[in-house]
Amino acid sequence: MALDVLAVAPLYQDPDVNRVRLIAQTTKNSTTRPKPLPPTETKLTTIETKRIMSVLDETIHKVELVTLLSYVASSSKNSEGMLGEDIMKAVREHQDLCQILLDRVSYLQEEERQLQEEEEFEDEPWFQDRVLSIEVQKSHLPPLMQQIKGSTKNIVRLLLGNPQAASLLQVQTLGRSAEAQSFIDSLVELRGFLFEKLLTSPMEARDKTQFIQDITRRNQRNQEIIDTLENELAACVRNRDAEVEKENFVIQELKNHLHQLPKLSENSLLRTKQEAKKQQKADFRASQARVAKTQQEILLLQAQFNSLVVENWEAEQALRKKKYKVETEIENWIQKYDLEMSEKQDEYEELDVIHKEEKLQLEELKRRHDVLVEEFSQIQAEQEIKAKKRLEAEQEMVHMVRAAMLIQALWRGYLVRSMLRSKKRKRSKSRVKEKGKGKGKGKGKGKK
Repeated sequence: MALDVLAVAPLYQDPDVNRVRLIAQTTKNSTTRPKPLPPTETKLTTIETKRIMSVLDETIHKVELVTLLSYVASSSKNSEGMLGEDIMKAVREHQDLCQILLDRVSYLQEEERQLQEEEEFEDEPWFQDRVLSIEVQKSHLPPLMQQIKGSTKNIVRLLLGNPQAASLLQVQTLGRSAEAQSFIDSLVELRGFLFEKLLTSPMEARDKTQFIQDITRRNQRNQEIIDTLENELAACVRNRDAEVEKENFVIQELKNHLHQLPKLSENSLLRTKQEAKKQQKADFRASQARVAKTQQEILLLQAQFNSLVVENWEAEQALRKKKYKVETEIENWIQKYDLEMSEKQDEYEELDVIHKEEKLQLEELKRRHDVLVEEFSQIQAEQEIKAKKRLEAEQEMVHMVRAAMLIQALWRGYLVRSMLRSKKRKRSKSRVKEKGKGKGKGKGKGKK
C-alpha cells in the first residue's frame, strides 16, 4: 500500500498510464497489416462525438496543468508574480500535503523494512505493537490522499478560473518530467486514435475491414504461390547440387582411377575431363535456366498482385466517388425537404392562426346560438303552454256549446211538453164545463 501511494502522490499520474502506453506501442508495432484507408469525413458532425472529444481535450489540458505543479512548487519565487497569491497559496498547501504524505510513506517503508529484518521476533509483544502501529498509520494515509486529491482539484479549478495564469503555466514545458510528458504524449496519441475512430462510420469501418480481409486473403494466396515456387526452386537447386555432387563424385572417382592407372594415356584423361566439364556446364546452364524461369514466374505473379491491388484501389475510388455522389444527392434532397417543410410549416402556422381566429368566432357563435336556442326553447315552451291552454279553452267551449245545445234542446222539449200539457188541461176543462152545463139543464127540467 505504501508503494502505491508513493507511485501516485508525487507524480499525479493515473493508474491506467501503462495500459495507454501498451496500446500505443501495440499500434505502432502492428505495421505488417495493410494500412487502413483514411476516413471520408474530416470533421465531427454529431454532438455526442464533439462532447467526447471536448472531454478528452479538457482532460489533456488539466493533465498538462497538474504535471507542472511540482515545477511551480520548486520555483515559487518566480511563479508567484505569474500565477497570483491565491494559486501560489494553494500550491504551497498542496506541496505541504504531498511532503507530509511522502514523509509518512518513507517512514512506513523504513518501518516495514526493519520489521522484515526482525521477523524472527514476530512472536514478541513489542513486535506486535509495532505492526499494529504501522497498520494504524497506514489507515491515516487514505484521508491524506483524499486531501491531496481535493487540493489538486482546487488548484485546477483556480487555474481554469484564471485563463491567463493557466496559459502562462502551460508554456513552462521544460519543467515537466519525462514520465509526465510521455503520459501526455500517450493521451495525445489516444486522442488521435479516438478522433479517427469517431470520424469513421460503421459502414466505412465494415468496408475497410472487408477490403483489408480481401487484400490479406489475396496476399496470403500470392504468398502461398510464392512459397510454393520458392520450394520448387529450392528443390531444383538441391537436385542441381545433388547432380553436381554426383558428378563431382564421379570426377573424383575418375581422378582416383586415373591415379591408380598412371599408364592410361593423357589424351583419354583430357577427353574425360572435357566431357565432365561439358556435362557440368550443361547442368549448370540448365539449372540457371530453371532458376531464371522460376524468377520470371515470381516476377509475373508479383506484377499480377500489384495490378490486382491497383485495380482494387481504382474500384474502391470509383465506389467512393459514387458514394460521395449519392451522399450529395441525399443532402440536396434533405435540404429541399427542409425548405419545403419550412414553407409548409409557415403555411401551416398561417392556417393555424386563421383556424384559431375562426375557432374563436365559432365559439362566440356557439355561445350566441346557445343563448338563442335557450330563448327559442323558452318561447316554444310558452307557445306550447298557450296552445295547450287554447286547446283546453276550445275543448271547454265545445263542451259548453254542447251543454248549451243540450240545455236548449231540453228546454225546448220542456216548453213543448208544457204547452202540450196546458193544451190538454184546457181541453179537459172545456169538456168538464160542457158536461156540467148539460147536467144542469136536465135538473131544471125535472123540477118543472
